[in-house]
This record gives sequence, C-alpha cells and structure tokens, in this order.
Amino acid sequence: MSACDHLTAVQDPPARTPGGCEECLASGSRWVHLRRCLSCGHVGCCDSSPNKHATAHFAETGHPVIASFEPGETWRWCYVDETIG
Repeated sequence: MSACDHLTAVQDPPARTPGGCEECLASGSRWVHLRRCLSCGHVGCCDSSPNKHATAHFAETGHPVIASFEPGETWRWCYVDETIG
C-alpha cells in the first residue's frame, strides 16, 4: 500500500446518513456497498451499485478520500492519487 497526503489529512466526520446511501435513500434506489466521504460524511454507494453515488460525490465536490462503510472493513481510497490506505 502507498500513502498520499490526502490519506493522512482527512478529517473523518460522522456519517450523514448512517442507514445507507444518501441519494439512494431519497430516491428509493438500491446499492451494493457503501462508502463514506472523509471530508464531509456523505454516504454514497460504490461503483458496483447502479448509481455510483460515492464517485459522483467526488466528481461534484472534489472531496478526495472515501472509506468503506461496510462492517469490518477499514480501508480508505484516495480518488486523486488512486491509492488505497
């Protein structure tokens, strides 16, 4: 695993919607896995999900790092540097 400045500079806020993907909950859509933005706490669905809301959130906001929001998973991903940590 590599490190990047984004992975070490995250704030790690609480999840805004701990019950699931923020946009999917609002629209009644489904998701596969969940990811939490470590800049603002947005919870979005992964790229295996139909709507890919976590990546859409990065594209819209530029917030660089997400973390798995799945039980037992502790990895983080930097979109900018395409690095896992």
